[in-house]
Amino acid sequence: MEKFLITTAIDYVNGAPHIGHAYEKILTDVIFRHFSQRCEKSYFLTGTDEHGIKIQKTSAQNNMSPQDFCDMNAQKFKDTWKALDVNYNQFIRTTDEQHTKIVQKIFHKLVEKGDIYKHSYTGLYCTGCECFLNSKDLTEDGLCPDHMKKPDVVEEENYFFKLTKYKDAIAKHIKTHPDFIVPSFRANEVLNQLENIEDISVSRATSNVSWGIPVLGDDEQSIYVWIDALSNYITALGYDTDSSSNKYSEFWPANVQVIGKDILKFHSIYWIAILMALDLPLPEHLLAHGWITIDKTKMSKSLGNVISPTGVMEAFGLEIPDPLRYYMASAAPCGKDGNYSDEDFKEKVNAHLANSMGNLLNRTLSMLVKYFDGNIKPEFLGKNVLKQSALDTIKSVKHHFDYFEVQEAAQKIIELVDLTNKYVTDNAPWTLAKEEKMVECGVVLTNVLQVMTVISSLIYPYCPNIAKAMAEQLSYDINSKLDDITCESVKVGHFIDKENIKPVFLRIDSELADKSKK
Repeated sequence: MEKFLITTAIDYVNGAPHIGHAYEKILTDVIFRHFSQRCEKSYFLTGTDEHGIKIQKTSAQNNMSPQDFCDMNAQKFKDTWKALDVNYNQFIRTTDEQHTKIVQKIFHKLVEKGDIYKHSYTGLYCTGCECFLNSKDLTEDGLCPDHMKKPDVVEEENYFFKLTKYKDAIAKHIKTHPDFIVPSFRANEVLNQLENIEDISVSRATSNVSWGIPVLGDDEQSIYVWIDALSNYITALGYDTDSSSNKYSEFWPANVQVIGKDILKFHSIYWIAILMALDLPLPEHLLAHGWITIDKTKMSKSLGNVISPTGVMEAFGLEIPDPLRYYMASAAPCGKDGNYSDEDFKEKVNAHLANSMGNLLNRTLSMLVKYFDGNIKPEFLGKNVLKQSALDTIKSVKHHFDYFEVQEAAQKIIELVDLTNKYVTDNAPWTLAKEEKMVECGVVLTNVLQVMTVISSLIYPYCPNIAKAMAEQLSYDINSKLDDITCESVKVGHFIDKENIKPVFLRIDSELADKSKK
């Protein structure tokens, strides 16, 4: 692959980030890091959505200007992603000057083309959704099904986008590109929504929504979320600018855009229609992930079960985010809902990261020092019965990532760990040493270390800190491209000293981990 561009949905800054936000960003970061191991140049774009009536109202309630309120909360998102090692290249805010200017130009282009027109309209507006709803979308009691509140009746003269003009083209694209929407079972859902699609409002009267990007030449209108927020994916890259930092021509179209299943309609219909209207290439894939429940219950402020990702790290005394990254990234099959619980989190990361993977490396290196003073001898090489399994796992992991099956890829990595642990148990190097079968013992230990170099590369996207710690003890280049891995990185010579052997991950409830917390 020559390039890889991945984007996330931009988060609305009406509050602090919770574990649902973290799931999307961790999932995206894991995919990004994996494909960075396979291609020459990669780019990861994320950011925040900062306009609209909710920001306008909430900032007023907090006695803050909308901009100061956005500055405060946008920083909370940045700080959280830093704590979780979400390694994005660019963080766009829709209050950025470049974004504002390009959005105005995009809007003007579509007006000139005749795809945006002015129209008087009376509709049902849900502030929580930041969109107009049709009566058929409401519950029997006339409530928004997502927010369980009655929408406001709004009468305005707004600008509308000719969404219906692109209805057939969108349907054709979805049908002729079966891998466009991931998972594919959501394609029919979108096609059904297309059947009753109508033109959409792309502006609001400034008398009602003043916190937004003004329409050029019409001070009475603010550009609405669909042209504003959705355009971030190209404005961030420098679309329609002459800037020397223009990334648009280098990276667009996106290889995959990661979004929640609740906003698939807006991305698979509204966003695609906007791109078609601008005569721009479409993204290759839209990955619609599921939701994260808490102890099998949907997150809700009223239930008091909204969890902060950094709060989880603090509660368990984690100095690195790798356990939470691994747990969240493997929380759900592709496109399905996942669940978080404290007990499951502790059990899973202890079992996979500490007991299986970390202990495998630690005891193998310890035996190498105990029996061979940390040296690899020539006769230990060339008899690796695990090599093909390791190389097959690389292929399998790549295959799963090609379909954005991140949980499934993690399972393959742990299966390789389990296979290697079984190999150690079956061959019992401690017994071989006791029987003075030192060459056989050295072969077993070296074979395990060769596989551990592969495991460190494969687990890196999920657990970058643990993987780096593993690679350091293995004298292995963690930046190796997946296509270059041979499972033959361990060479003859002195390998490691006793003082350089350290656990790469302590059990969450271990005595040492508890001391570390204190």
